[in-house]
Amino acid sequence: MPKTTSHKAPVAQKITKKITVHGDTRIDEYFWLRDVKNPETLPYVKAENAYTEKILKDTKSLQKKLFEELKGRIKADDSSAPEKIRDYYYYKKYTDGKQYPIFCRKYKSLKAKEEITLDCNKIAKGHPSFFLAYVAYSPNSHQLAYAVDFNGSEKFTIFFKDLQTNKLLPDKIEGVYHSFAWASNNETVFYNLLNEQHKPNKIYRHELGTSQKKDICIYEETDPRFFLDCDTSRSREYIFINAHGNNMTEVHYLKASEPHAPLQCIEKRQKDHEYYADHHDENFYILTNKNARDFQIVTTPIKKPSLKNWETFIPEQENKLIENFLCFENFFVYMHRDTGITKIKFREYGKSKINEIKFAEKAYSIEPPFSNDFNTNTLRFGFSSLKTPRSTFDYNLKSHKLTVKKRQIIPSGYKAQEFETERIFVKSHDGKKIPLSIVYKKSLFKKDGSNPLYLYSYGSYGMSSSVYFSTARLSLLNRGFIFAIAHIRGGQEMGRYWYEEGKLLNKKNTFIDFISCAEHLIAKKYTSKGNIVAMGGSAGGMLMGTISNDRPDLFKGIVAHVPFVDVINTMFDETLPLTTLEYNEWGNPNDKKYYHYMKSYSPYDNVKAQNYPHMFILGGLNDPRVTYWEPTKWTARLRDKKTNDNLVLLKINMKTGHSGSSGRFEHLKEIALEYAFILKIFDYPNQ
Repeated sequence: MPKTTSHKAPVAQKITKKITVHGDTRIDEYFWLRDVKNPETLPYVKAENAYTEKILKDTKSLQKKLFEELKGRIKADDSSAPEKIRDYYYYKKYTDGKQYPIFCRKYKSLKAKEEITLDCNKIAKGHPSFFLAYVAYSPNSHQLAYAVDFNGSEKFTIFFKDLQTNKLLPDKIEGVYHSFAWASNNETVFYNLLNEQHKPNKIYRHELGTSQKKDICIYEETDPRFFLDCDTSRSREYIFINAHGNNMTEVHYLKASEPHAPLQCIEKRQKDHEYYADHHDENFYILTNKNARDFQIVTTPIKKPSLKNWETFIPEQENKLIENFLCFENFFVYMHRDTGITKIKFREYGKSKINEIKFAEKAYSIEPPFSNDFNTNTLRFGFSSLKTPRSTFDYNLKSHKLTVKKRQIIPSGYKAQEFETERIFVKSHDGKKIPLSIVYKKSLFKKDGSNPLYLYSYGSYGMSSSVYFSTARLSLLNRGFIFAIAHIRGGQEMGRYWYEEGKLLNKKNTFIDFISCAEHLIAKKYTSKGNIVAMGGSAGGMLMGTISNDRPDLFKGIVAHVPFVDVINTMFDETLPLTTLEYNEWGNPNDKKYYHYMKSYSPYDNVKAQNYPHMFILGGLNDPRVTYWEPTKWTARLRDKKTNDNLVLLKINMKTGHSGSSGRFEHLKEIALEYAFILKIFDYPNQ
């Protein structure tokens, strides 16, 4: 156990605030911390940061050692595998000591002179943080648009660069979000603009050479439950405007060659109907859950795209969720989950045979980037597993030849044969079998319960947890930790029903599944009770909060990144960007049954007088998704209520938001800090 410290933890002032809803009264004594303008708020947050710094001071040398380990596994000079798109080969590279990527291209041949189109290191210089939303080349390849955010608030500014003169254009578009589309004329662009609640609710059209003030709003979303984004079909012939939220979608479109034409709708929104469109030839190809819980792919004529004209192209397979698809000129590719693992399948237009790309490993992750070129027979994708470093593959859809374009190099050395992976299934409270992915170092593994274990999960929004390779993870594996991923309900690993059984009034399945996985790992002697550190972020931070309330005895420590823990207060606050969008995830607390159900698991509302594991809680001051006050209030209440001397530490990054530090090395420092905390509570900080 960590040594008792003489440092006094900050104590947040208690100011009673009574909140009565549905005849039920809650007391929130830390509600005042929501007000960043309160003269006591930021000093308190800074005091928490200072306290964490003092408590972890004895791990400084360990943090440095861990950082050097992590950095030593990253190739200082590295580049992606070039991909040919029309006349250019595009790639990005990192140079020694630089935090951010440099975007490059070569004209027609890899032997041609390198052209640097965007050096993110130069743009980031002098800013506290740097986040790049996208880099978008114009159809004629002469201009470049890129969107950046310098403080983690996810409010981006679009800049334009003339690649023929290598100079910035005067155009600048501020207050935008994550999406963008070029029209065919290379002069007109579309983007989504944020409103006062940080919601992208308008799509604007901008003409190069004009002021943002003259931009035309072509679509405004009036339903606060929806976000807007825009993108271009892979064929580059159509621009799509997508309204999505609460498990509903509505797609509008126009021809990229006719940017001033009126928008047309494919199919009006309907409750619980999600669909996503792309284009090939005279048809739209649509991924839809209409009459197909695990989604099917349909086609419809562009001239009459409504639902009544949809015809099945790839039928639904029960519990094998179709996640994504790509239209190429000659081939159609789609990805679906089969017992949690992504399978890649494809067929040639006009032919019925469906082919599959086979892999030797049983459990693996298929990763972006995917091919950006429409006019190619080559599918590009990334591949890794818990013990296999990342490779970039090109697969020829015509010849069925798989080619390795790049393998991840680990400069400090790595031998995959020294590690073992397992994929087991754990029975939850209702008999459902939960996939559990495990990796450990063979020479350090003892199936007697003595190994410490790091257990990760997310379990919300239908987001599946991939079994990907991590060089950072090796710092724990090489010290005898087992690493495990619990594929709990709330994700979609096992099909759409896996998501539906972990949301709304079924949300508690998410938490019980995670606890069942921890109990199974203990029972089978992978580890032992109190020898587990659990980690989750954002909605996964809610998971961390709930399991620490419900079964604190199972865990030595909890690490919660940007944790969504103040569920009731947040879901009542419609001024926050995600609240109304997420009624279909958690429920609307204005409805009494959802209010009481959410209150029964909300981590902040259920902190009680009991022993808690060691807690390390991290957030970002500028986070628009999980506001800084959630982890801050939670920390204050945990420290006030807990009945043991275990650590409760809070670290708020004062310069960034939801994603933490942006630079590749600054990010490693955050991992080193987390791992140092873990090693400290496990009593071997100097290893």
